[in-house]
Amino acid sequence: MTETPTTAPTTTPTPSATPTTAAPLDELRKGIRAGAAPGPALRRALLELDDPSAARTAGRLLSRMDAADAGLRDVRVTVHATCTIGSLEHLLRTQLVGAGLRPEITKGEYGSFEITLATGAAGGATDPDLLVLLVDAGFLLPRDWSPADPLALEEHVEHRLRELRGLATGVADRTAATLVLHTVPLPAEVRDTFVSLDGRARFAALWHRINAELLKLAADRPQIAVLDLAGALADSPFAARDARLHRYGDLPYTDGALLLLAREIRRVAQARAGLSRKVLALDLDNTLWGGVLGEVGAGGVQLGGLYPGNAYLDLQRTARRLRDQGVVLVLASKNDAGPVEEALAGHPEMALRADAFSVRAVNWGAKSENLVRAAETLGLSVGSFVFMDDSDFERAQVGDALPEVAVVSAAGDPAGLPGALLRHGWFDVPALTDTDRKRPELYRKRAERQDFSAGFQTSDEFLHALGIQVDVAPATAFTVGRIAQLAARTNQFNLTGERFDEAATARMAESAGHVVASIAVADRFGDEGVIGAFWVECGPDAWRVLNLVMSCRVLGRGVEQAALGWLAARARDAGAARLEGRYVRSDRNGVAADMWTRAGFTPAPGADVESGPFVLDLASAPELTPAWISTREGSAA
Repeated sequence: MTETPTTAPTTTPTPSATPTTAAPLDELRKGIRAGAAPGPALRRALLELDDPSAARTAGRLLSRMDAADAGLRDVRVTVHATCTIGSLEHLLRTQLVGAGLRPEITKGEYGSFEITLATGAAGGATDPDLLVLLVDAGFLLPRDWSPADPLALEEHVEHRLRELRGLATGVADRTAATLVLHTVPLPAEVRDTFVSLDGRARFAALWHRINAELLKLAADRPQIAVLDLAGALADSPFAARDARLHRYGDLPYTDGALLLLAREIRRVAQARAGLSRKVLALDLDNTLWGGVLGEVGAGGVQLGGLYPGNAYLDLQRTARRLRDQGVVLVLASKNDAGPVEEALAGHPEMALRADAFSVRAVNWGAKSENLVRAAETLGLSVGSFVFMDDSDFERAQVGDALPEVAVVSAAGDPAGLPGALLRHGWFDVPALTDTDRKRPELYRKRAERQDFSAGFQTSDEFLHALGIQVDVAPATAFTVGRIAQLAARTNQFNLTGERFDEAATARMAESAGHVVASIAVADRFGDEGVIGAFWVECGPDAWRVLNLVMSCRVLGRGVEQAALGWLAARARDAGAARLEGRYVRSDRNGVAADMWTRAGFTPAPGADVESGPFVLDLASAPELTPAWISTREGSAA
């Protein structure tokens, strides 16, 4: 059966494109006609489209985008629905392209939701990256029911929930895709059919339990992501349902509701694809506090107390909560350093003191240049930065000079500052690890290492003085999540670009034919935690490195060579004669291009000199571990 047409008239007029939405749509049309994919600035504008009609139009235009010229990361999405999906495909395409992804979206047959999931054909011939299940309330409710028999109604709803859970977990067992579900809004006409207040409350409580059970799936299965659509709609100007469209074409969700869902799905795809940002760079004047410090002094800035000071304090608390979860904070302010230090140290309402920032760039230079220097200090790319500023000029200057930076506006009503920072989920990760929580302190220590290095005549002296300890440990149930996160989020020192998710990593870790290991580093400045990992296929004669990834904050210390030294020793002990590896160039991993040759590997006969494969003869190979590193096999923390 084909999908029901979706051309019915709407019950409310579709808003026309405002100047804000018209500009990106016009630019997008020109680019599509010219065969060009949208650049970073236009992609950011696509994410800001709040008008569902404009976002839907953008999605239709993007379906004609030249795939060969996209410069985006591929993502395959399959959608199966208990209803007609309506505009979800177009809205989702807009969101995914806005995040830097090139989507290939496949839709399941209308009316085949249960049979497709039950027979194992949900993913098609090959597993997608995301398998989205769109569910409406009609799936859970009986076709006919009576509020006079609430027990029978509750039993039916709970039975359907068990069936949905069974279908979802069954699919998760058969696919490597990330399964995406969502909570289901309770239709008002169902709720209000109960005329007794206690009956209405009882059924609402049941529905909340149903949604809570769906949300628990994510805790039970890391491969499953459950989005709180019902919760998102509570803060939204959009209605969940249009009764006329629902009855006309089995469209239970409005375009506005589907736009909210598409945003949440994009956040999952963004996190799974390793496109999450690590650094939040913040302005001060009229961003972290109200007023201009140079004009009103430390005691005159608006912070805490009544509005608007309480709004700026809420933004500081939001940033601090992000820092508690691993986001690195950078201060980027055009100010004199002395008054800023005075305000950070002395203002009684200050939630972010000086030590909350891993880098403080307080000067009168261009903010784009300060962000570049901060990235160099942290050993990260500017593509891992989010920049928040109230000034139109500063945002435009950074956006123009550094288009890969995600720019967030702090202009307008300060009451909306926390929402503006959080709405796009730039910092989302599939799961939070101990290393994430320690990251801000780790990067602050990196800055201290740079200061420490200034006292040495040679780099060898400095590296020996660091006392570097590298721990390599086979993957365990405790480190698989962190290892998979490194695969998803590491872009620069990523040798092949193969991104093994948590399920695939766990399977390989348990396989006798593979080695998966984490790499942890410590030195005189403290413990860096798990900063790298490798996945290896173990043959009888040769061990082949499928991928090796490492955080850029430890590059330049020889850690990758120490890890290869550990691996070469294990391969030699297992009777292998060779260690092999490849390099697959991307637009961001040039820093890893010469790793194999630096470690003594040579291209195999007839191999490409850049991509390999590269081979190390284990019988004649010298010691790979640098003299300034001690290596041990541990249970990496």
